[in-house]
Amino acid sequence: MTWGGRFSSAPAELMLSFGESVSFDHRLWAQDIRGSKAHATMLSKVGILKSSECSAIIKGLDSIAKEIQSGKFKWSRDLEDVHMNIESALTKKVPAAAKLHTARSRNDQVATDVRLWIKDQCVILDLAFVKLLKTLVKLAETNADVIIPGYTHLQRAQPVSVAHHLLAYVEMFNRDRARFHQVADSANWCPLGSGAIAGTTLPIKREITAKLLGFVDSKGKARVTRNSMDAVADRDIASEFCFAAALCGVHLSRLAEDAILWSSAEFGFARLPDAFSTGSSLMPQKRNPDSMELLRGKSARFQASLVHLLTLTKGLPLTYNRDLQDDKPPLFDTADQLTLSLAVAEASLAGTTFNKAKCLAAASDPALLATDLADWLVKKGMPFRHAHHAVGRLVALAEKLKTPLDKLSDKDAQTADKAFTKGWNQVFNLKRAFAARENTGMPGPKAIAQQIKNWKKSVR
Repeated sequence: MTWGGRFSSAPAELMLSFGESVSFDHRLWAQDIRGSKAHATMLSKVGILKSSECSAIIKGLDSIAKEIQSGKFKWSRDLEDVHMNIESALTKKVPAAAKLHTARSRNDQVATDVRLWIKDQCVILDLAFVKLLKTLVKLAETNADVIIPGYTHLQRAQPVSVAHHLLAYVEMFNRDRARFHQVADSANWCPLGSGAIAGTTLPIKREITAKLLGFVDSKGKARVTRNSMDAVADRDIASEFCFAAALCGVHLSRLAEDAILWSSAEFGFARLPDAFSTGSSLMPQKRNPDSMELLRGKSARFQASLVHLLTLTKGLPLTYNRDLQDDKPPLFDTADQLTLSLAVAEASLAGTTFNKAKCLAAASDPALLATDLADWLVKKGMPFRHAHHAVGRLVALAEKLKTPLDKLSDKDAQTADKAFTKGWNQVFNLKRAFAARENTGMPGPKAIAQQIKNWKKSVR
């Protein structure tokens, strides 16, 4: 053990099994090696390492990286974590590596590794978001003339286009993408050099290390953490990452729920691709939207990871405590599952088709334009609250007579309100309804076309 000098006996076998983290934190190996190479370079620049020692250490780290990549590296549970495994292997290759841990602790080392790892994951996720957004925009463009009922309280409300509905998710996922940009920026501060708690008395230059690792602002100026205690105790960045994922999971779940409803026999609006649907082991006719159901379920997993991290850190005194070792399983799982979920959502949507006739039949329910009729009365000078009640009476009359709203006679309509003069039922025309909704953010054809054009330019 690198810390064994103070102890008279080795850890118990049970303690080794309980305390090891290399079984999961070995995933930080690339970031750990990057950090060690930068640290060695900085130690050389300030005169703590000889140039030849620094070169030998970097060469040794590159050799270990190749071993890990090829699967030949042997991870040892007895060495506890990724840091001690790599350092032990390096010291066997390069005696000068015994100097590498000068002016650093595993506390600031792991904090640096995690920040680098999160920055790398944000790049991977950004590419996944771009692909999903492009697919949603393309699907919206392809189905711009497909009309469906919009729903509130899962009851038919007003007609919208499939494009307008899909572009709502473009807005959500674009916000998610922006949140991960913010997470990457929050992670972009270098803790290395903070030591275990109070830095070091040695003449290190933290800004050198930060620049070598890419912890810089838009102008290339080094960004180093400003308080050594906070730097090693902080796990906000992991919680921020998991929060952004949890909220994205909510959006994925809502998208999945819409797709599940749309693809049901009761709705019949859409058909998911065979490659992302499954059948039943008993009922041969079944066609289940499993990809979407699994996406809906993932939201619980993301939220659980966030709660895990928040609960883990809520009562910890400063600074480092071993509890913090348990931050990585939920963080790693969140990144893996979100990357997978975005890919599944994109692939499922890419193969989704809409039944235009079935959608139009549902959207042709004249009750969906009841609000337009209230607007028609408002344009004639009636206060909206009065218009709302007048149309409500008309709807009740149509239900009583078992007659579609737009098929009531003028005479019947006027029993609901005298304001229903000739021409009132011309409101019940979908083309007219959409043409009247060309304002910003509305589902008019021109407005939708402009939104699609804007998204095609901005998503890249």
